[in-house]
Amino acid sequence: MLNAARNFLLDAAPAACVPMGNGHINRTCLLTDEAGNKYTMQKINDSIFKDVPALMENIRLVTEYLRACDPDPRHSLQLVHTKDGKCFHHDETGYYRVYRFVDESVCLERAETQEEFFLSAQAFGSFQNQLAGFDAAVLSETIPRFHDTANRVNNLKIAAANDKMGRLKEVQAEYEFALAREEEAGVMLKLLKEGKLKLRVTHNDTKLNNVLLDERTGRALCVIDLDTVMPGLCAYDFGDAIRYGASTAAEDERDLSRVNLSLSLYRAYAEGYLSEVGNVLTGEELRSLPVGAKMMTLETGVRFLTDYLDGDVYFKVACPDHNLVRARTQLKLLQDMDAHWDEMVSVIGELDSRKKGGA
Repeated sequence: MLNAARNFLLDAAPAACVPMGNGHINRTCLLTDEAGNKYTMQKINDSIFKDVPALMENIRLVTEYLRACDPDPRHSLQLVHTKDGKCFHHDETGYYRVYRFVDESVCLERAETQEEFFLSAQAFGSFQNQLAGFDAAVLSETIPRFHDTANRVNNLKIAAANDKMGRLKEVQAEYEFALAREEEAGVMLKLLKEGKLKLRVTHNDTKLNNVLLDERTGRALCVIDLDTVMPGLCAYDFGDAIRYGASTAAEDERDLSRVNLSLSLYRAYAEGYLSEVGNVLTGEELRSLPVGAKMMTLETGVRFLTDYLDGDVYFKVACPDHNLVRARTQLKLLQDMDAHWDEMVSVIGELDSRKKGGA
């Protein structure tokens, strides 16, 4: 990492590089130069991200646009270019990038309070708001068909037909539940194709640990981990945040009676998100937000179930039935969303009306 750092236009010669963070995909280090300036340096996992140049071009375009909207150096990531003018370095050891370090910042692994969840929603809402004028069509799909939920269901059918591990008999109920949603799974892309939803820049990993907070005030500073920034729908980001953050249980909870949708957390996130982007989204987009929560939950459950049938080749597992446990948790959460569907829709309508009334 230190050798690779010498290819970047740092403020002074690189002096030290030490491991930082607990990410599972990229290798991250805190880089310090001889003048004491700090940087975040990463070796990009090119076995996960097959087209790193396209990924880095997405990040360059988005971060430069964000900095033009808000020049505060703590409010968006700033790439450090290489000595030959590129936004990443590539050699025989891999791909590397460097960001300027955001001082006096911290990130939390998971929202423990409604206030923390609200703050993460504001951060992602602000991200969406600032990029409202950006042409998402110029970005590459770094993971093709990432949120094509209908295609995810089709992949599940293929995995079931192959049944490589002989596990289909164990998951018949879950499999049939997912297949019953096959027609519903295509609703988001259908609305996009019909022109009812707008293609927007989406983050696609809207967890609290991808938001930097001011360590003194606790307020949100900026969104990080931009590897999955792609063209998509606002409901993807909103929906995945609800799926992960508004569940009353962990993603691999075995006791399904503990898995429910927290309507208070759902409301907190919706309030934070719409406080930043409510005036930007169209009526159809607002109505799509609770749909996105269900679709992202279905999609994730289907992905876990597919991987279980395929022999656990994608997601890391801690025990033989880990992916099955995860799949069951998501499908139970989806059932609870069904049970509270009217409340989910009502919250968005109420918050939208309140915002318009106060405008």
